Order: sequence, then structure tokens, then C-alpha cells
Amino acid sequence: MIKSELRKIYLEKQKSLSAAERNEKSRKIAERFFKNRNLNNIRFLHIFLAMEKNKEVETSFIYKRLWRDFPEITTIVSRVNFQTMTLDNLKFTPETNLVQNKWHIFEPTESELIEIEKIDAVLVPLLCFDKCGFRVGYGKGFYDKFLSECRADCLKIGLSYFAPVEEIADTQDYDVCLDFCVTPDAFINFAG
Repeated sequence: MIKSELRKIYLEKQKSLSAAERNEKSRKIAERFFKNRNLNNIRFLHIFLAMEKNKEVETSFIYKRLWRDFPEITTIVSRVNFQTMTLDNLKFTPETNLVQNKWHIFEPTESELIEIEKIDAVLVPLLCFDKCGFRVGYGKGFYDKFLSECRADCLKIGLSYFAPVEEIADTQDYDVCLDFCVTPDAFINFAG
């Protein structure tokens, strides 16, 4: 299937999750992430804040544990720069003040800007992904551009409620592959 078809199907599947289902799946994803991912070499981890209206994976189970158990890791979130249509990467702590942007995504109002070269791993939002590690997002291209500018050794880790689809038929040269994807039931390694 092509991205536009998959986007429609999986956005509907995601939005149809009950609060209890979303909570349980998000908690399992967090548990599997910590069980399967060695964080010893991670100093700067970029995380997304869930878009509530689309019922994205709730990442608070991950970042709150990072703050508690891995204080040596700096957590980072994005703020959309509407002038350049790119993402600014800002330090994210329990004290960070958040506001919703025009797309209803929570972002820091002010925080320390972190250079993209420092980022060791990115937790990537998605609607679905395929068995080769390609993902379908919301179609704006923010994450593809952002991920393409990260260091070559920066880990790209998708978080998904659902198992992979067989193939995304219309991937492009600019699409950035995931290294791993975490679902409630699996930790998938695309690196081999």
C-alpha cells in the first residue's frame, strides 16, 4: 500500500483506541524500550510529546523514568519553527514550561537550545512502519528532514502501537529508515 492509504487506515486505528488501551500499549512500549535498549552510550535523547488529538504513543512513561533513573541523559523535545518550517531541539526537564502550538502539540516555551550534532538517539513518532524500517508519519516531512540532519550514528527508534506492514510501496530517497521500532509486543532491529 502507499503512504496516503496507510496514513488514513492507521490514523483511524490509532484514534479508535480507548484511553485504557492507549495507556496499556504505551506502558508496554516503555517497558520494552528499557528492557531492550542499552542506554550506556546515550547522553542526549530526543523524545516526542504525544499529540493527544491523534492519540499518539504516550511517551511520559519513558521520559519520566529517564528523569528518575538516568539523570545523566539529557532529554530533548522539538519546537516547530514556523518561519523555517523546521524543528528546534530544546532541553526538556520536569521544570520545562509547555504550551500547545497551532497543531495542538505541546512544546517548551523557552529552554536551552541543543545542537543537533549532540543527539545520540531519537524516539520517532509514526502511524505505521514496514518490515524494512520505513515509516509513515503525518505527511508534513518534519521528521524526515530532522532525521536526515542528525549524525549518521544517531539511533532512530520508532514507537508504534501496531506490528509492521509488509511494505510501504512509495518510499522515496529522502525517507529515513529506522534503526529499531518498539511495539507493545516486539523490539524490532532493522540494522540486522
